[in-house]
Amino acid sequence: MRFEYAPAPESTAIVDIKPSYGLFINGEFVSGKDGAAFKTVNPATEEVLAEITEAEPSDVDAAVKAARTAYDKVWSKLKPAERGKYLFRIARIIAERARELAVLESIDNGKPIRESRDVDIPLVSAHFFYYAGWADKLAYAGFGPAPQPLGVAAQVIPWNFPLLMLAWKIAPALACGNTVVLKPAETTPLTALAFAEICQQADLPPGVVNIVTGAGDTGRTLVEHPGVNKVAFTGSTDVGKAIARSVAGTAKKVTLELGGKAANIVFDDAPIDQAVEGIVNGIFFNQGHVCCAGSRLLIQESVYDEVLDSLKRRLMTLRVGDPLDKNTDVGAINSAAQLEKIRELSQIGENEGAHRWSPPCELPDRGFWFAPTLFTEVTQAHRIAREEIFGPVLSVLSFRTPGEAVEKANNTPYGLSAGVWTEKGSLILSMANKLRAGVVWANTFNKFDPTSPFGGYKESGYGREGGRHGLEAYLNV
Repeated sequence: MRFEYAPAPESTAIVDIKPSYGLFINGEFVSGKDGAAFKTVNPATEEVLAEITEAEPSDVDAAVKAARTAYDKVWSKLKPAERGKYLFRIARIIAERARELAVLESIDNGKPIRESRDVDIPLVSAHFFYYAGWADKLAYAGFGPAPQPLGVAAQVIPWNFPLLMLAWKIAPALACGNTVVLKPAETTPLTALAFAEICQQADLPPGVVNIVTGAGDTGRTLVEHPGVNKVAFTGSTDVGKAIARSVAGTAKKVTLELGGKAANIVFDDAPIDQAVEGIVNGIFFNQGHVCCAGSRLLIQESVYDEVLDSLKRRLMTLRVGDPLDKNTDVGAINSAAQLEKIRELSQIGENEGAHRWSPPCELPDRGFWFAPTLFTEVTQAHRIAREEIFGPVLSVLSFRTPGEAVEKANNTPYGLSAGVWTEKGSLILSMANKLRAGVVWANTFNKFDPTSPFGGYKESGYGREGGRHGLEAYLNV
């Protein structure tokens, strides 16, 4: 029996989006030097939400100087416990404004409100709470008796988890005594600018957090600024490589969290229904806009048909549509450019001979949408098995033995994450030791916690964010 659900939209009345936003420098919103601006749109409706200031090099320079002054005169002079108090205050304000931030994130990003409300925003608050507790305990983190902050951190974040990626970077940086200049993605700046308001609400000293908005040129200017001591970037592998080249030969400390092509491996003894839920969560969570998405499904041959049939039945129940509808499972693709990339790589998959399947799905007339899609008859030579699609597209392969599963899983330039589904604990440990991935989930997928480090190998980047390990990137150890 198929159940029909009435729409249950979240109200937008709680959100107050201004017509235009300036840059957040030295504790205040300021206009850009030349008045240049760009528009941010709602990907579900293509409605213009606000005009955002495009930072010029002189604006970036002003932000870095404000961060340096705040570091030298205020933030690095504070007792660590006092810095922790500011972080605790920010964490509490985020929790208090959780509903507002969740709605704003879904409007600007396109992700379902159920995900921003139940996953993103609680994790944002949790990261600030977690690192607030570390602020006066750095001497016990294992990095020496008196680890020192680096100075000014330049941070560039992507559009898939706008506020969560901000928390991943700003919380440990401030806890360690650094000041920050952050550039959000040009398609999703609104929650970062709301965070600037939270910094004001928390009475954070001016200049400790600065936010400059713009596209790739703004990020490049920030990363290459000589007044920066630390660079943290999450985004595409190509941009990560360019950043690594630009900072080579300098004293800047760098962490890069880049692309992925994770394998989700299902053995014949796995609980099928549980595995199918993990597969769906692994690739269709956040429309597949996840660096560690389980975009390659490896199924043991003896259960291949059973898993695939169960997976298709499950996909028939997914609801695609309005991100603010609490019943929605798959929201809007973040931008027209990303939708075009997904379409292009999916067409290449068909042209190369893979079999494409999507459940019957009525997509809205306006906005950027792509139906949940899986490809079977995929080989390791197919581009859809090698390249990051960054959308709700799953490539399905088979394997016979654990050794073959490891070989296929590791046959990628990426190494961010992997999933293993089996009831044998010994097999889980064996696979975890052999898979070349920064995170290996066992009988689950896409589980994140502030106490757990996250990062990759190979072209998925280097360095770790989260947990005690996330402090090291912001300390002179």
